[in-house]
Amino acid sequence: LIIFSLCLGLIFLSGFFHMKNKNYVISKSHEELLIPSTPCRAKTNVMFLKTHKTASSTILNIMFRFVERYNLTVALPADQLVHLGYPKTFLAHFVEEFQSIGQNYNILCNHLRFNPLEVQKVMAANTFYFSILRNPIPLLESSYVYYKDNVPAFRISKDVNEYLASPLKYYHPADYKQNMYARNIMWFDFGYDNNAEDNQEYIQTVLKEIEQNFHLILIADYFDESMILLKHALCWDLDDVIYFKLNSRSQDTVQTLTPESKERIKAWCSLDWNLYLHFNQSFWRRIEETIGLEELEKEVTHLRTRQRELMETCLLDQEAVGKDHIKNKALLPFQSGAANILGYNLKQDLDNRTLRTCQKMVMPELQYTAYLYALQHPHKKRKKLGLPLLWTNFQEK
Repeated sequence: LIIFSLCLGLIFLSGFFHMKNKNYVISKSHEELLIPSTPCRAKTNVMFLKTHKTASSTILNIMFRFVERYNLTVALPADQLVHLGYPKTFLAHFVEEFQSIGQNYNILCNHLRFNPLEVQKVMAANTFYFSILRNPIPLLESSYVYYKDNVPAFRISKDVNEYLASPLKYYHPADYKQNMYARNIMWFDFGYDNNAEDNQEYIQTVLKEIEQNFHLILIADYFDESMILLKHALCWDLDDVIYFKLNSRSQDTVQTLTPESKERIKAWCSLDWNLYLHFNQSFWRRIEETIGLEELEKEVTHLRTRQRELMETCLLDQEAVGKDHIKNKALLPFQSGAANILGYNLKQDLDNRTLRTCQKMVMPELQYTAYLYALQHPHKKRKKLGLPLLWTNFQEK
């Protein structure tokens, strides 16, 4: 295993991702980048509401790399927590050193249950708020497999179709802190009652509140298009939103939903279904108003080309591999339920600078959180994640 010292880690933090052109892994000319019609400055105060099973771990990696590029301060879970109090409703003191740092955090992006008044205690007034949603049909199937062992409603049913045939046989609202993944999980993550009655007046009130609290809602089903929209909204570079897909699972763990089950999800998770339909429409409206579909297509192609270049540079297998095939166990993502969470093998012959870039691209969520925590709070006890300590094994004080 490669062990980073604190000193070396701080060198990374001080601008390793700030490399441009010839210093970057793959050279690129500024002419290739699409220049906005009006100059803008990259937004560095950003709150990302990380929702569950929505490709949000990939966005977390993007956010963490941005933190390092600009030497920003990220609001991380206090003490040994890996989430910001989730599933409790967020409180400012869930953030490490909130009492002394106050509103001077730049980035907030670890899992939390949204609570705007408490978030505003942590983030500056000019903070950009965004989140991501996913079609509730594949979302519920993904949640079922991933949380099968942890959620009472899932644990006692044979498979996802049996669960959906009569969910109230398995689901008990009183167990909401364990069962929230089993119904309207996105609604819950936004801070609302996931067992609320499907009342149109109530739903419209909540949708308006979310629109007031968030500047942008992305759609996981159109992830590349979402990254281009995010790039424009935040005035970031293309390289700031380049990603390798993280926390995805192998296809052999996907359970096939029957047509009846798909329809039942729309009814069982009707709050999430309404949420998704509303913001899917506003997503495409936003693209048409700000970028245009033709320009969007060009930028998505550019993003995918750039992503392929980085994959060819970094990855041994040119794709994600199953947990049993990840050679460096420090790069093993957290495994949950019946899901086989995929990870990556890096090429062995990379120079140090390229290796560091590639390592950050594939670093799983828990390891990256612990790594940044050790950098930002060097005098605090390191997070014990039950994972190999490649990223957190700093010199003992």
